[in-house]
Amino acid sequence: MLSASARLLRLLSLLAARPSWTCGELAERMGVTDRTVRRDIAKLRELGYSVDSDAGPWGGYRLRAGSRVPPLILDEEEALAVAVGLREAALGGALGGDQAALSALLKLRQVLPARVAERLGEWDEAFVRLPWPEEPRLRPGMLLELAAACRRGERVRLSYRDGQGHGTDRDVDPYRLVHTGRRWYFVARDVARGWRTFRADRVERLVPTGRPAEIEDPPDPAQLVSHNTANGPYPLSARIRLPLPLTEARRLIPPTVGTHHPDGPDATLVDIGGPAPEGLARYLLTLATPLQVVSPDSVREALIDQTRRLLAAHGP
Repeated sequence: MLSASARLLRLLSLLAARPSWTCGELAERMGVTDRTVRRDIAKLRELGYSVDSDAGPWGGYRLRAGSRVPPLILDEEEALAVAVGLREAALGGALGGDQAALSALLKLRQVLPARVAERLGEWDEAFVRLPWPEEPRLRPGMLLELAAACRRGERVRLSYRDGQGHGTDRDVDPYRLVHTGRRWYFVARDVARGWRTFRADRVERLVPTGRPAEIEDPPDPAQLVSHNTANGPYPLSARIRLPLPLTEARRLIPPTVGTHHPDGPDATLVDIGGPAPEGLARYLLTLATPLQVVSPDSVREALIDQTRRLLAAHGP
């Protein structure tokens, strides 16, 4: 027989595992009577946990968000997943700073079972992170603030600083956050300019305006970020044709580098931005795959020229 405390923890774990349980289901899983389940539910409510119930033979119990954070009952795989996620948040600065993630990780490691702590240690020994070039970090709390703005559906006054350091204030309708694996982007409808993407690390302030956001016919946020990051700030754009299906072309050229368009079942057109024809030609050579430069002529000529130089350097 489980002790009363162990039963309560087990009951909490079950209630958190799925949206609803009948009294009979809980009794069967815990190996107790229906009366014991009802008594334990009452005890949880006395302790401050919000457990809703529906009357009738088909009614059930469900755990609702209440005024306190209940203890998390995690199995070994879940605990390891949370620890690894906290480690990544601390190293990557997703929340703008590493203090909160590090603090939570230290607390979690202190209570991990020995087996899980040992597995996490093995992960730490094997894991090597290649640092990105030093870049501006997100302001602490900004990512959560942007996410909340998207959820509220309220127009905000956005204070933003571009890549040249120029600051602007604009009214925008928040829509989505997109993570490319390296940076976070805020997708919103600029009231004056239409749909835009903003680097989250360049957002300085959000001020609610009290007006509802006007979101009509929104774009695919991931595709918009992909297009803008691949072509946005560059003075030159090239279109190439790869003799590959769309999925393989995306593996070869990531969506953050080019914008992909299927050209039949076995070919893909890709738009790639760059500062100059020579730089784009060098990138295309690194792909080490057959391709055709559709436009412009300057990139095609630069690619031919560099290919001839390579051939000349390696014999007749």
